[in-house]
Amino acid sequence: QVQLVESGGGLVQAGGSLRLSCAASRQTVSAYTMGWFRQAPGKEREFVAAISRAGVVTYYADSVKGRFAISRDNAKNTMYLQMNSLKPEDTALYYCAASGRSLYDSDYDSLRFYAYWGQGTQVTVSS
Repeated sequence: QVQLVESGGGLVQAGGSLRLSCAASRQTVSAYTMGWFRQAPGKEREFVAAISRAGVVTYYADSVKGRFAISRDNAKNTMYLQMNSLKPEDTALYYCAASGRSLYDSDYDSLRFYAYWGQGTQVTVSS
């Protein structure tokens, strides 16, 4: 089974940028559909973005569309989330996740779609 470790979180001012990384080990990440989720204090974990195995197809939550970009480098066994124009409401613990299912399945934005999860990296955006 694949292990996932997020990094790149931190404190940034509103309007700033951060790039999160998700490094996979134990198995080749190219076999998995990958996604990013986030969870703010007192709220449920929510979908942010997803990317197909080859990196050709991507989906985004409406709240981050146009500001965030998901990508992957299968040769490095790593997935990324470039976050620009950050807002205080983007403050959350960000998780990466992996699924053995196809991104063409309709529930790619649900928690149940993903079998493997990282521990999360904190992103805090100050106003």
